[in-house]
Amino acid sequence: MSARGRSYRYVGPVELKAVVRPGSGGCRISSAAEFGDWIAGQAAAELAEPFTFVVGVDGALRLAPRRSEHVACAGGAMVLSAGEISFVREADRWAVGEVSNQSTGYCPDIGSWSEVARALDDVGLERPSGFTHEVVFRRCPGCQERNIVREDDFVCVFCGSDLPEMWNVDPTA
Repeated sequence: MSARGRSYRYVGPVELKAVVRPGSGGCRISSAAEFGDWIAGQAAAELAEPFTFVVGVDGALRLAPRRSEHVACAGGAMVLSAGEISFVREADRWAVGEVSNQSTGYCPDIGSWSEVARALDDVGLERPSGFTHEVVFRRCPGCQERNIVREDDFVCVFCGSDLPEMWNVDPTA
């Protein structure tokens, strides 16, 4: 774990990470001014969809278009959280509309919300009190496949084995 919290390494397809170039990544947002500049440059069509986000191990929010891979948004690095986020205009300011931990490349636990909250607070964005859509990820101890647990059914969709209650996606964590 980092000083801030658990960090997540990329556990998705290796071919996606292989094409990430050093120095690439999503737009780093660490202040209200940086967010204001970034959001002003987004087209209306982009704002109509959620964006890909990661919280880097430095605690900063990084944003990229929705169809971006999380590993590309993170520049191939480890993260404190990852998912999708949308923004809404409320009166004279921007706020978070929806936010999830939906990232099948990093599979962050729902406990990573605290890192997302801290990053959003650092930027001065109004936010919900937690993920508006929580995704529960587990690795099957039998076949080793990554699973999304739906409706509290902790059973592997690939082989039928029971899935653990605790997060276990990254065997090196």
